[in-house]
Amino acid sequence: MSLSTISALSPLDGRYAAKLSALRPIMSEQGYMHRRVQVEITWFIALSDAGFAEFAPLSEGARTYLHGLVSNFSEADAAAIKEIEKTTNHDVKAVEYWIKGKFDGRPELQKAAEFVHFACTSEDINNTSHALQIRVGRDMVVLPALDRITLKLREMAHQFADVPMLSRTHGQTASPTTVGKEIANVLVRLQKATEQIANVKVLGKMNGAVGNYNAHLSAWPDFDWEAFVKKVIETPEPQGLGLNFQPYSIQIEPHDYMAEFFDAVARANTILVDFSRDVWGYVSLGYFKQKLKAGEIGSSTMPHKVNPIDFENAEGNLGLANALLKHLSEKLPVSRWQRDLTDSTVLRNIGVALGYATLAYTSLMTGLNKLELNEERLQEDLDHAWEVLAEPIQTVMRRYGVAGAYEKLKEVTRGKTVQAADLHHLIRSLDIPQADKDRLLAMTPASYIGKAAELARRV
Repeated sequence: MSLSTISALSPLDGRYAAKLSALRPIMSEQGYMHRRVQVEITWFIALSDAGFAEFAPLSEGARTYLHGLVSNFSEADAAAIKEIEKTTNHDVKAVEYWIKGKFDGRPELQKAAEFVHFACTSEDINNTSHALQIRVGRDMVVLPALDRITLKLREMAHQFADVPMLSRTHGQTASPTTVGKEIANVLVRLQKATEQIANVKVLGKMNGAVGNYNAHLSAWPDFDWEAFVKKVIETPEPQGLGLNFQPYSIQIEPHDYMAEFFDAVARANTILVDFSRDVWGYVSLGYFKQKLKAGEIGSSTMPHKVNPIDFENAEGNLGLANALLKHLSEKLPVSRWQRDLTDSTVLRNIGVALGYATLAYTSLMTGLNKLELNEERLQEDLDHAWEVLAEPIQTVMRRYGVAGAYEKLKEVTRGKTVQAADLHHLIRSLDIPQADKDRLLAMTPASYIGKAAELARRV
């Protein structure tokens, strides 16, 4: 069976393939190979500038050619590396051989060929390649997707800042709010979570088989390899890798920053699960309608249905993402002694975890763009919830020392269908200043929103 979007085992490369086109070049195996080539080339060029008599600085022509191997890396190049791997049965060695093969017919590079992968263990290449994938995937796909959601939520928070809405605590009617304020609550949480994602320092190490520069120092004992590696890792691309230097490690980079990153993404995802469920509920209550699209079918048997599928898809895929992200953050920082291979196979699923998250962000944005507020339905619920004014009435009564304020309102409202007349009768009987009576008598469920509108506009 040939591989296609229909025969693909993963829905990320099947049903949802088109929605993940931005992430695939970064997080696929081809993307991983691309970054390995980048790391090897960057290291090779840096070695030529280290001042070793045995490896003179490369010419500008050679440098341009080598950088071209990185910038022009293609699917055909990745396939060629895979072909070499059939013989080597080692993916990093296949990359090394592919690069050396590209030196054919170039005497300057052929002469220096043994400095490709010089003093490196495979993990020196792998950890920095994963770091580059994570940094680019975060900066080019994950954060822009979350930023789009953030902008949409801010737009909605401001647009609906003054639209009153009945709250529900424990599923029961509660003090009113506004639609904009409830969206602002989510926005503020998501902004903080997004900042945490953006602030994770992506680390890299190139210190050899057990983290001590053993091989490096065997060749040049008097050279400051640690300072050199730090410079290669932290110098911006293309002269360096543009990462943060990890000074202490075993054979593998400890992956603690990865766990921090995965946990931060999972936190943002959890906030969006919460939001997706709430919007799903508001659609069910009729507070939001969904824009219709010609030809779409909500149910195979019930023609009237317009299902909130985008929010359901978002919730489901956020759950899948978080299940993987949780395993990644718990497993990757654990390694037996100086190295075991359990991290290697797990690391190949970073793109899967971020893929489900990205898919969810796309679904959520699609759903938000289809929403239309039903203010008539919102007002209808408020008009049938006069019991929520028991709170302000008893609070004003407490202000003026009216005995048993809470109990009196409980007697009037609890378990009953409360009418405006019931509350007005009680208010008129109270021994409180007339100005406060008038203020309470003028109050409606729709006007009892506190600072909700102000808070919504502030974000």
